[in-house]
Amino acid sequence: MIGLVGIIIIFVMVFGGYVAAGGKLGVILKALPFELMMIGGAAVGAFAVGSDMSTIRHTMKDIGRVFKGPRWKPQDYRDLLCLLFELIRLARQNPVAIEEHIEAPNSSTIFARYPKILLDHEAIDLICDTLRSASMNYDDPNQVEEVLEKRIEANFHHSMHSSHALQTIADGLPALGIVAAVLGVIKTMASIDQPPEILGKMIGGALVGTFLGVFLAYGIVGPFATRVKAVTEEDAHFLKLIREVLVANLHNHPANICIEVGRQNTPHHIRPSYGDLEEALRGVKTEAA
Repeated sequence: MIGLVGIIIIFVMVFGGYVAAGGKLGVILKALPFELMMIGGAAVGAFAVGSDMSTIRHTMKDIGRVFKGPRWKPQDYRDLLCLLFELIRLARQNPVAIEEHIEAPNSSTIFARYPKILLDHEAIDLICDTLRSASMNYDDPNQVEEVLEKRIEANFHHSMHSSHALQTIADGLPALGIVAAVLGVIKTMASIDQPPEILGKMIGGALVGTFLGVFLAYGIVGPFATRVKAVTEEDAHFLKLIREVLVANLHNHPANICIEVGRQNTPHHIRPSYGDLEEALRGVKTEAA
């Protein structure tokens, strides 16, 4: 919602100020479709040339995150801690029983209680692969932490493609605006024999290209890139929480301590409170009993 409000403010302030200063929207509106076709079309084409289909699909999908915000909410972090608590406790009580859950998480009764997390293949794979490695005696905390860190870093780098792509488009839009403006000047020069009032409108239309390129770059696409980057960075804490809890588990801390390590390493604004988490864990223990 705040993203939509921000866009409305941008348009109202820019065009409202222009009209309030005595500007006429007719010149802009007349040139806008053609300038937008040149600038927007060139930007989209350049993006397609410099990207593969995976990046294009990822970017189109992530644009919606500007308005939706981070995927993982505070209650999802609480659910993740409850899930990890159940898995760690079962792995210590019955190492054989944990295998059916980590080998087939989609049919696991434990994972089924957390459907939103189950849909995230990277999170599920990270949990299952680490617990499987521990069951195979690959349980050196330092080595496992290093492996998890590299894996999370690679996943984060991939997730940042959308932000980088949008920022690249934003960086190129002012130059594309100049290209459109130059074409408008060329058109104007071809009509140099026209009266001054007609030439003035043609020059004004040409300058719309420069305006549109700068406006889209710094008013729309650039902020979109910044927001996608911020959302991606926040969602990365979800996988980092998994790393903290599972590494603490390899240090043989009690299950409750492992969960508390994860909780305290979660940023404050998405961190579940101690009381809320304790209540959720009591529910998990009761349900398991």
